[in-house]
Amino acid sequence: MTLLSMQEVTFGYSDTPCLEDVNLTIHAGEFVAVTGPNGASKTTLLKLALGLLQPWKGKVQQHKANKQKLRIGYVPQQIAAFNSGFPSTVLEFVRSGRFATGSWLRRLSKEDQVKTEEALKQVGMWELRNRKIGDLSGGQKQRICVARALVQEAELLVLDEPTTGMDQDSRMAFYDLMNEQVKKHNRTVVMVTHNLAEMSGYVERVIELVRKEDGGWKCCTTTSCSGHFGLVE
Repeated sequence: MTLLSMQEVTFGYSDTPCLEDVNLTIHAGEFVAVTGPNGASKTTLLKLALGLLQPWKGKVQQHKANKQKLRIGYVPQQIAAFNSGFPSTVLEFVRSGRFATGSWLRRLSKEDQVKTEEALKQVGMWELRNRKIGDLSGGQKQRICVARALVQEAELLVLDEPTTGMDQDSRMAFYDLMNEQVKKHNRTVVMVTHNLAEMSGYVERVIELVRKEDGGWKCCTTTSCSGHFGLVE
């Protein structure tokens, strides 16, 4: 089943496009890595796929059976932007993910509490649940944002360099966690990474942005993706 597709998409931030004639498809139950040099428009590609940016031309579609909205958990870059004055605790922040769908006015249920605890334990942050977010390290902030995406029970997890700030043992544990989300919970994971060699035993498909002979970028993958890429991310 197709969850997300891009057809003949072109986009740029100025008069010159940084993404042009992009075609790709993301299927349910995949673990997909997006990789490429700094500046190869990886983040822009994700934002277009999520509808956070609108293409100059072409079509971006999110597909869902029975015409229901696709549930997406997105973890962007720049998590360290939470400053020391951010008022929320880790527990409050992650728990808020349970309100991503439905009414903000409802009371927290026992299931909400259980799912929040499970997610924080999965990313190794349960013991720090009462800390203020602004007091955490960059890597710890990254983990709680992943936990918040998990409690949403999203069908598609889109992660932009989520292992930034983690040591190797933590990164490997994170790959195990994402692999479990795919295999056990039938979720789809799309993850930008610069550590492709580490992930080789986990990912099923790679979307790689590589430089063309004429100085632009092209998208290489084992299935349907094409186009060339400029230098803006």
